Amino acid sequence: MEKLPKINIIYEDNHLLVVEKPVNIPVQEDNSKDIDMITLLKDYRKVHENKKGEAYLGLVHRLDRPVGGVMVFAKTSKAASRLSEEIRNNDFHKTYLAVVEGTLPSKGKFEDYLVKDNKENKSYVTTKDKGKYSSLEYEVLKEKDNLSLVKINLITGRSHQIRVQFSSRNHPLVGDSKYNNNPNNINIALFAIELSIIHPITKERLTFTLDIPNRYPFNIF
Repeated sequence: MEKLPKINIIYEDNHLLVVEKPVNIPVQEDNSKDIDMITLLKDYRKVHENKKGEAYLGLVHRLDRPVGGVMVFAKTSKAASRLSEEIRNNDFHKTYLAVVEGTLPSKGKFEDYLVKDNKENKSYVTTKDKGKYSSLEYEVLKEKDNLSLVKINLITGRSHQIRVQFSSRNHPLVGDSKYNNNPNNINIALFAIELSIIHPITKERLTFTLDIPNRYPFNIF
């Protein structure tokens, strides 16, 4: 029998479930049929809340399968609706750490138009009339061995956005097998380190922060 991963529960109340998504677990069921976050957390709710039937879990944002970090799930449809509205209103803030190849200016903003090829499951930079506006801000925290540790404020949330925007500027993420010709056979160096939301019921601003991963290449800094 497959050993299920232990999920780090960061915060929980009657409306929200904030967790650390492990690396290489899909957020929801995909063609691999591997265990996914939705199934794991529904099972968690059934056990911990002694639920007899199906446990509700609302998915409002995603992380790519190879990416780990902080995620919020809704425990009610009202919470899911309000969190989705926060995303549309840009009140839902996601901060990532990444290790990219090369050195770049200490701070910057990337703006592109991206289009996704669903057949290839890959995004590309394209023209305004064909793609969706995509932007992020970054800050270089440290540099070592021609690698840069960058903190990223994701302004829009397009598919593979961070990965393709850095790769298209010749600064691909270390370990990215999809957008880097030299992926090094390691886990992608991208981690969702912080999430800031407005609580859908209390309206309080909540911020959840994880420690930097203790694995290569993050730990060389």
